[in-house]
Amino acid sequence: MFFGPKVDLTPQAFREALDQDGGKVVDCRTAGEASGGMIAGAVNVDWLAGEMQQASASWDKNEPIYCYCRSGARSGAAAQFLKQQGFNRVYNIGGYSGLR
Repeated sequence: MFFGPKVDLTPQAFREALDQDGGKVVDCRTAGEASGGMIAGAVNVDWLAGEMQQASASWDKNEPIYCYCRSGARSGAAAQFLKQQGFNRVYNIGGYSGLR
């Protein structure tokens, strides 16, 4: 049985956390995927193209960061990477279709 990638916040919990704490929403999909729609205010950082390291270099490590992609796998990998880089409040919020 496939359970899918670990998601740290449900869509409702994500919206509540974003409303309460603010933060950066990161779309980890390709530019082509993101052109079909993104969460308002999100930044597109293509995980597959290796853009995360350079993009995150100037980010505040204490600001909440919410990562999503198509299914939650790439955003889970991106969230893990950011945690390894010392970011304190990083969340995988899953796939775009469940967040709209």
